[in-house]
Amino acid sequence: MSADRNYVLKLTSPDGAGLVAAVAGFLAEQGGFITEANHHTDKRLNRAFLRFSFHAGKQGMADIESLRLAFEPISRKFEAASEFHDMSRPMPIVIAVSKFGHCLQDLLHRWKAGILPVDIKAVISNHDDWRSFTEWHDIPFHHLPITKASKQEQEQQIKAIIEDTGSELLVLARYMQVLSEDMCHYISGRAINIHHSFLPSFKGAKPYSQAYDRGVKMIGATAHYVTGDLDEGPIIEQAVERVDHTVSPEELVNIGRDTETVALSRAVRWHAEHRVLLSGHRTLVFK
Repeated sequence: MSADRNYVLKLTSPDGAGLVAAVAGFLAEQGGFITEANHHTDKRLNRAFLRFSFHAGKQGMADIESLRLAFEPISRKFEAASEFHDMSRPMPIVIAVSKFGHCLQDLLHRWKAGILPVDIKAVISNHDDWRSFTEWHDIPFHHLPITKASKQEQEQQIKAIIEDTGSELLVLARYMQVLSEDMCHYISGRAINIHHSFLPSFKGAKPYSQAYDRGVKMIGATAHYVTGDLDEGPIIEQAVERVDHTVSPEELVNIGRDTETVALSRAVRWHAEHRVLLSGHRTLVFK
């Protein structure tokens, strides 16, 4: 391994004495230089969550597949689930969008500016509105119209695009279609949705009108993993803005769209940097 390449180890296990020391010691023995270390114990579940960022020291170290194999005795000892990731390769992703393009625009801007560590392989939409914008960025655009009769076929096309491009994440950037149970199972842990509401309040259609009717003093957006339970997936990030009685429903929409772009871009970046660990219905984010 090259010393100028960064790697990440993520691990979850029952909490136990010596776990952190064993992981740090292993990386040192393998010639790794730790640049970031995060550890959290959920006392209710008695589970530990670790994330170590490291690169090869001057003496070098084994390739990542060899590291995985060498780490297996520690995984067995601590009954741990572990993952090694090479951070020199941006995460390949696919973005799905409908007619509202503000989140798509923001993601492509951040990707082009080098802010997001991702490789956008394709944009999928059930409308053709964002074709020219996407293709201007030299990204393939797939127009996949959908009806009740064609839903299963359309989702098979989405799966094929994900597999053909080797994408590891599907980003629903205001993709206004409810995914089937089968599709949700297929992309479990590999799909992020942006909900235009500060969940768990104001679900469904027109959340900003609901917020206005309730006279809220704070609005926001929620980025979460996709599950079969609509808008109930583990929350990764939420962004909020304070408002007052002078703000109209139309202004709430505009303010809300800003929070949507912020929450979604953060969630995508943290997922791509392997900073998000799942704990049942919750997430731990090592920022």
